[in-house]
Amino acid sequence: MDLAAFRWLLSADGQRLLAQATLAYVDAGADPVASADAVRKIEPDADRAAAALTQVQLRARAVAKFGDDAVRMYFTPDALEQATHPRVAAHRAARIVATELGTVIDLGCGLGGDLIELARAGLTVAGVEQDPVRAAVAEANLAALALSGAVAVADVEQVDVSGFGVAFADPARRSARGRIFDVHGWSPPWEFIAGLLGERAVVKVAPGLPHSLVPEGVEAEWVSLRGEVKEAALWSPTLATTRRRATVLARVGLATLTDEDDPYDGAERPVVPLGQFLYEPDGAVIRAGLVTAVAAGVNGGLLDEHIAYVTSDESFQTPFAHGYRVVERLPYREKQLKAALHQRGIGRLTIKKRGVDIVPDALRKRLDLRGENEATLVLTRLAGVGTALLAQPF
Repeated sequence: MDLAAFRWLLSADGQRLLAQATLAYVDAGADPVASADAVRKIEPDADRAAAALTQVQLRARAVAKFGDDAVRMYFTPDALEQATHPRVAAHRAARIVATELGTVIDLGCGLGGDLIELARAGLTVAGVEQDPVRAAVAEANLAALALSGAVAVADVEQVDVSGFGVAFADPARRSARGRIFDVHGWSPPWEFIAGLLGERAVVKVAPGLPHSLVPEGVEAEWVSLRGEVKEAALWSPTLATTRRRATVLARVGLATLTDEDDPYDGAERPVVPLGQFLYEPDGAVIRAGLVTAVAAGVNGGLLDEHIAYVTSDESFQTPFAHGYRVVERLPYREKQLKAALHQRGIGRLTIKKRGVDIVPDALRKRLDLRGENEATLVLTRLAGVGTALLAQPF
């Protein structure tokens, strides 16, 4: 979609076509071919018809991320994929509000996902985007949701951020070839990001960012939503409140764990014998290197120094880990394991694994499961030895 087609879509005629395209898409049962035929009968201009139908299809896809807002918003395919989940963006906005700095500039605002939550939080916001189409989309999204904010087309590396309380950046980490893992290949590159963190700034980065790249004094926060790690965020020294943080977002509310909660931080990692219970730390906890904080919280220790499983003889409910009761140890060798599962009538099996070279789906197929019972199998190492544990979630 080019800028002219998008601008036309925002006109009165474009809005009428968009409404008609929405009805056609619904009437066609979301069939892309049938709905495209229906829209072309209404609008003979191929570019305009395609622009309208593309928005309808993207809105349908965006509901999973943006909920009810999606039906009023505008998207491009790549910007939708890269946009921050609103729940994560709202968490970050709340932290920025707590700084009482009041104004935020979003460098590389994309379709405006973060701008929306920053504005909703009551902050004065401005977005900068080098792509004119994305900039227009972000501006239209603020207007569609009745939110205040300005958006400009510019090179983010040339923008003076000194007039804003906080600068936020989300560097592009994808190219036409796919995901970019080298931080120097990001846009803007790491050198710019490191310089920005010398100011009052927050930078969204890939969850896999090595701890060694986090500058001195910067807080690294890993955020998960309903068990899935969504991002890491770097908070400049003037905004940081700790060194490492894991934030776990639920449907409602959140829980946060920091290196200050870890009595083993910098000390020898506590490895203990298998207890009655097993805990699988949340991905944000693992990324933040706070597994031993979970171990301390459940009065336990690690199964293995290098594996992110925690064990204890005590049962705890914690937002930072999934808990399992250890039912029994089973044979680790595949032939004997298969026989043991058949003997127990297990036909549905969830396989968890860490520290072992096993593909769960392939193993499940080879096990040829039969029976009415359901179970969880944990495959890992104990004292360096492959181990199979039958477990029950709680």
